[in-house]
Amino acid sequence: MNTSELIHKTITFVKEKLNNAEGGHDWFHIERVYKNALLIAKDTNCNLEIVQLGALLHDIADSKFHNGDESIGPKTARAFLEAENVSEEIIQHVVDIIENISYKGGNFEKKFSSVELDIVQDADRLDAIGAIGVARAFNYGGFKNRALYDPEIAPVTNMTKEEYKKNNAPTINHFYEKLLLLKDKMNTERGKQIASERHHFMEYFLAQFYAEWEGVK
Repeated sequence: MNTSELIHKTITFVKEKLNNAEGGHDWFHIERVYKNALLIAKDTNCNLEIVQLGALLHDIADSKFHNGDESIGPKTARAFLEAENVSEEIIQHVVDIIENISYKGGNFEKKFSSVELDIVQDADRLDAIGAIGVARAFNYGGFKNRALYDPEIAPVTNMTKEEYKKNNAPTINHFYEKLLLLKDKMNTERGKQIASERHHFMEYFLAQFYAEWEGVK
């Protein structure tokens, strides 16, 4: 099977698997990350097939929606790729990307590194910031029935992985606990450039949000 056939089959598989998924982690999220990854990969010497597969399969079974089980995603991706007779070398690389891509409070130490992981991680993080990032944050906050904002609840910016997973703070806090921190955690030069623009948009959004909250605009 050539690469284009494999990518087509992977897209079909992911669309079916994520049918009716929460709006911030559905097929359209995967598609945006995929496009971001292709954009970044243009400027980078990398294995494009691994980048494509990693981007398409990175959220195939997000632990947030599986009782915190982080093993389901890698297992699901491996089973699919094995069924398509993909080489073990590529499968393991894709699994390594899935296992090491997540933010997890910002204190997670990656156990694997590659330029392909750097690209897919940047692509995923770009979808968490900017206008789309704002929309996704409030969509997920609504999904979890969280408050928009509570001035009495301060953000916690240095959480452990477990604290981050259990965090149930208002959605605005998420900007300070993760989204505004992503700009300085990008891996690639192209990712850093795009992230800078999207970061400024979030700063403008927050300034407008607080002005409206206080009734001064």
